[in-house]
Amino acid sequence: MPLSARELFARLIKCEAEGEGEMGMKAVATVVMNRVHVSGGEYLRTGQGDLRRVILQPYQFTCALTEVYGQPNAQNIYNMNPDQIHYDIADWALSGNKLTGTELALWYYNPYSPICATYFPKNRSGVYNTRVAQHCFYNPTALYWKT
Repeated sequence: MPLSARELFARLIKCEAEGEGEMGMKAVATVVMNRVHVSGGEYLRTGQGDLRRVILQPYQFTCALTEVYGQPNAQNIYNMNPDQIHYDIADWALSGNKLTGTELALWYYNPYSPICATYFPKNRSGVYNTRVAQHCFYNPTALYWKT
């Protein structure tokens, strides 16, 4: 039986941000839901407002991949067992809540550095907005809306 979208979301939150604390997990959950509700661009075209499609869009979340760079990825959503906090944060985000500072963000990444790049991804469709724990968060630029 396939996992529900809520279950996938709780697993993604755990896998992508468990070590980032509650605010970090809420920030990641906010980005996911921003992609679900975006009004244009790539994420509207590919996700079509569907949480499952957003989570499983190829190459968007490392934790949704069972293989990375040709190697097995043991830390993936299929191997996660979420705790109550992960379900609570998923439900919080599914209820329309957003973490202040990440209300518009469509991307995040951990640079493993104290410095966040000004633009992300490489096509410069996102511009640095804020940092929450180890992740840098990016809002869409005018280029995103052309994707």
